[in-house]
Amino acid sequence: MAKILALHGPNLNLLGKREPQFYGSDSLDEINDRLSSQCAASGHEFEALQSNSEAVLIDRIQQAGSDGTAFMLVNFGGFTHTSIAIRDAMLAVGVPFVEVHLSNLFRREEYRHKSYFSDIATGCVIGLGAQGYELALQAACRALAN
Repeated sequence: MAKILALHGPNLNLLGKREPQFYGSDSLDEINDRLSSQCAASGHEFEALQSNSEAVLIDRIQQAGSDGTAFMLVNFGGFTHTSIAIRDAMLAVGVPFVEVHLSNLFRREEYRHKSYFSDIATGCVIGLGAQGYELALQAACRALAN
């Protein structure tokens, strides 16, 4: 049994209400409930954290480096395109992760085309809506099994 951590960045607490044309109608609680069930079915422990604060996310990333977290699913929202500090934390702890984005970043504004995480991620799931989290979790479970 491994611990899998999902980290959700700013404004993802508004999923289901915020710009459904980009992000879909599923709430973050619904997404996390499905991930938790999928983890349990695979014999893994699931934890999720959403924060609008860069500092809170960094603190949790650092904790993941020593609390037995084996894999992370991350959607850092707007921090994807701006946060070298979160990138540095991810590199420091060395926990493998899949980067997830609900919308296709490359069909959006140009400033969204750059991610500070894609090049250090195990993989990226972009533009498949809430299903992207489930696919990322499947990939994480497969990586943990190997």
